[in-house]
Amino acid sequence: MANTSDIKNGLCIEYNGNLFFVTEFQHVKPGKGPAFVRTKLKNVITGKVIDNTFPSGHKIITARVEKRAHQYLYNDSSGYHFMDNSSFEQITINKDIINNPEFLIEGMEVEISIHTETNQVLVCELPATIEVKIIYTEPGVKGDTATNATKLAKIETGAEIQVPLFINEGDRVKIDLKESKYIERVK
Repeated sequence: MANTSDIKNGLCIEYNGNLFFVTEFQHVKPGKGPAFVRTKLKNVITGKVIDNTFPSGHKIITARVEKRAHQYLYNDSSGYHFMDNSSFEQITINKDIINNPEFLIEGMEVEISIHTETNQVLVCELPATIEVKIIYTEPGVKGDTATNATKLAKIETGAEIQVPLFINEGDRVKIDLKESKYIERVK
């Protein structure tokens, strides 16, 4: 058992019979009335985000969650296969638990959150950014750079992203996985 003073980003709590991750929180002490904590909670199963307000000092039930480093191996009809970096055990995960599965590259390090009491895999998080090779894109037209024009490019994982016109096939680029967006060209 914990209370509202223990709330922080990334904390996993049990609320209304479901598991939620705290994505945002704010302690509020108004001039009039009791203090409270305003939170945004993300459902582990559905991914739905809800707003909730807890009165200050309210008891909350925390869920014991371990984040373990895993290496992505491959995927097939049974799911996505990962290897635990410390014990070398392999686990198989469904596609819907993985954040941005279209950006997985063999050998990539990911972080998998596991509920320790039930040994259930909750979520698989990819790194914030990755570097990939462009395998196909239309050639840019010379002189067409007056605006922030972009074009579609296919990366080595098979996913497609928007890139600036000066990016060519064979270039390596850095991608922000949270927004699936081009950041910069890598030398």
